[in-house]
Parts: sequence; C-alpha cells; structure tokens
Amino acid sequence: MALLIFLGIVAVLLFYGIGLYNHLVNVKHAVAKAWANIDVLLKQRHDELPKLVEVCKQYKQFEQSTLQKVIEARSQVQIARERQDIPALGQAEGMLRMGLGNIFAVAEAYPELKANEHFMQLQTRITSLENGIADRRELYNESVNINNVQIEVFPASIVAKLFNFGEKPLLEFSASEKADVDMKQLFS
Repeated sequence: MALLIFLGIVAVLLFYGIGLYNHLVNVKHAVAKAWANIDVLLKQRHDELPKLVEVCKQYKQFEQSTLQKVIEARSQVQIARERQDIPALGQAEGMLRMGLGNIFAVAEAYPELKANEHFMQLQTRITSLENGIADRRELYNESVNINNVQIEVFPASIVAKLFNFGEKPLLEFSASEKADVDMKQLFS
C-alpha cells in the first residue's frame, strides 16, 4: 500500500513538473512570437525609409544632415535587429524616431515636398508602421514580463533553472525619446 501511495505521489509530481515545463515553453514561444511581429514591421519600415530619403533628396535644398541622421539610425536599427540586441534596438529606435520626426517637421518648410503625393504616401505609410511597432512593442514587453515573472515564481523557478529558461530583456526607450519634444528647436 505504501508503495502505491509513493508511486501516486511521484506520478502527481511528474505530471505537475511536465505541466510547468510545458507552460514555460509556451511563455518562451510567446516572447519569440512577439519579437517576430516587431521584426516584420521593422523590416517593412527599413524598406520604406530609403524611398522617403530619395524623395527628400529630390529637393536639393532639403537639409542633408537630417537625412544623414535618419540613414545612420536606420543602419543602427538594422544591425541591432539582426543581432536581436534588444537594448541596442531600443536606443537605435529612439534615434530613428527622432530623425523621422525631424524630417516631417523640416518638410513643413518645403511646400513642394509636402504637396508631393509620393512623400505624403510614404509619410502615411511610415507613420502607420510606427504606430504598429509601438503596439507590438507593448505586446512584446508584456510577453517578456510574463516570461520573467514565470521563471522566478516557485516552483516554476526550479523547472526554469533545470531547463535553462532565461530572463528576456524589455524593449526600453532612451531618455531622449521619453522627453517632451522641443518644438522651438524643430522649427528653428
């Protein structure tokens, strides 16, 4: 009888451990899926930015330094995206968003550019992609938070350590991206 009770307890613990393991696998894959969703939009935006820069370059007097900053930031985002370096991506994203904001603000001084249908389509498309990226960042950070909590709570932390489930980094923004926009500087 004692052997049956012992085997019953072992079976319950085994099934409970399997359930915890499967739950942690699901949480890990939710983080990967959320990252993949961000990655798709980053790639789409990466493909649209050269078109925007080209349209702006057609207006010779358009500020080249503004365009250069966007090109450099785009490159940094691409490098961080390929490496899946979340902290570097957050910083590069801040630089890129600031550069895009500057392009759109500077475009106000160029009525011909602002009236250009291709520029307007690209501006709308990029703004739409930016909004989608922001939404997916929120989902990614929520998935990461769930993952990080699940691998720390007891008894899941035991299973997480046994099978090397690790903490994932949040996609955070730089201080400059969180700060209020200096409207005077944009239009001066």
